Amino acid sequence: MTRRLCVVLVLALLLCCPCFVSAESASQSGGELHFCLHGEPKTFNPLLVEDGQSETVRYLTGGVLIRLNRQTQALEPALATSWKTTPDGRTIKFHLRTGLHFSDGTPFTSEDVAYTVKALMDPQLHSPTGDSFRSGDGQVSVQTPTADTITVTFPAPVAGLERLFDQVAILSAHSPKKEMAVLGPFYVADYSPGSYVLLRRNPNYWKKDKEGKPLPYLDSIRLDIQRNHDIEILRFRRGEIHIINSLDADLFDRLQKESPAAAHDSGPSLDSEFVWVNQVPTAAFPDYKKVWFRSTEFRKAISLAINRDDLARIVYAGHAQPAYGPISPANHFWFNSALPVPKYDSGAALRLLAQAGFRFDGSILRDSYGNRVEFTLVTSTGNKPREQMATMIQQDLSQIGIKVNMVTLDFPSLIERITRTFDYEACLLGFTNTDLDPNSQMNVWLSSAENHQWNPKQSKPATPWEAEIDRLMQSQSSSTSDKKRKADWDRVQQIVSEQQPFIYLVNRDAMSAISPAVIGSAPSVLDPHAFWNVDVLRLGPDPALGAQK
Repeated sequence: MTRRLCVVLVLALLLCCPCFVSAESASQSGGELHFCLHGEPKTFNPLLVEDGQSETVRYLTGGVLIRLNRQTQALEPALATSWKTTPDGRTIKFHLRTGLHFSDGTPFTSEDVAYTVKALMDPQLHSPTGDSFRSGDGQVSVQTPTADTITVTFPAPVAGLERLFDQVAILSAHSPKKEMAVLGPFYVADYSPGSYVLLRRNPNYWKKDKEGKPLPYLDSIRLDIQRNHDIEILRFRRGEIHIINSLDADLFDRLQKESPAAAHDSGPSLDSEFVWVNQVPTAAFPDYKKVWFRSTEFRKAISLAINRDDLARIVYAGHAQPAYGPISPANHFWFNSALPVPKYDSGAALRLLAQAGFRFDGSILRDSYGNRVEFTLVTSTGNKPREQMATMIQQDLSQIGIKVNMVTLDFPSLIERITRTFDYEACLLGFTNTDLDPNSQMNVWLSSAENHQWNPKQSKPATPWEAEIDRLMQSQSSSTSDKKRKADWDRVQQIVSEQQPFIYLVNRDAMSAISPAVIGSAPSVLDPHAFWNVDVLRLGPDPALGAQK
């Protein structure tokens, strides 16, 4: 906390004008792009980022060794011209670009990369970004034989090692401005808490366009702090902002009717919505319900009885797709295309329930002891799509005789119930996925993990299929072969489809709003959807803000 407060307090002292401005870049003007952050950035230190607002600033200002192209999903050289990992997955060697400088003019060398990696892995810093690299006990080893080469060796294999560097913004080892000296396309020029963050063009940015002109084209970006999404869309309509990075289906359809050229649906995103039933042995509800929830047939019947096509059509106005499982089809490499298409079949659901000893009399479903099948589904208050989905699930399950009671809770209370007290029976929530690599889901699928939501923090796997998932996740996390990791992860997806611990509902589309005044936009299903290629964005000859003048 002290570190973050210091960043805010001393920011004004760190915002001197950068040097090394060429005549060409000084004469180039691209205007000022405007969009909103949905809260206060908690830090400007790229190694401490754990909130969306700080991540936006890091993406716009941070220079990375390797960049994941959000459109092709391929890795591309950035500050590193090339890299090579060893077969054991522990060591990566980078060849760096030469002659580069940070935004304040400080030279960039392998010393800066070494400094960043050591800070990243320092246990005293508690870097959320660094956690992704922690695959075993021991110290990271860094060697810098020359100013443009560096070798990093981790104590244990790190799966998908090179991809993780997309999130590692390089810090200067020598600049007095610390983390405010950057290698990305923009630098933080001003910050007014509660009001805005102003970014200006980094004149020392290394990248050039095909004609050799320095990037970025834009002169500056103003990020207004605006938590209210309705006000954000109103400001877009008024022409006060250029971009809304993420829209829900309702706002998207309203905008599309008013300004079709400004509304962009990029297709299914990585994000998912799902339901699960509570399988925690100590949960405070009757034991006969625990028997239901532990039954694979019961969970599969619920899945079959939910009309996902209706959820996508009605709740998301067609801007969602029925979900197959933990990986969206938008994740081209890791998605298991052999999974069965999710289907709606209440008759098949009743047949499964009958096999498990349940009896349906035409209106009420009872278990083998005569107990009526009834449970409560909780979800978050104020999330309209989830509330609407819960209501529709309630109606769908009534068709097979299951009574569902819906309860909405404020988010802190909901988190308390599903992570600490386990005082709930079923829950509807979702995941926002920002990483293509399945290693990012280790904290969900390992039976010992805190986010193994249906039965977290198990001392040993409660079921044989959970034990198999544990083995597969550990196997893929220690393998350096993408083919082997893909086979392991395909099997995990198959098990999840067979067992339905999470009953996946839909993958929401990636929807954004981009003013026609913005030239060069190419919306992506990966975040940031609307400005992933910010260094080549520019404003038209008449840079009127928003969708309407």
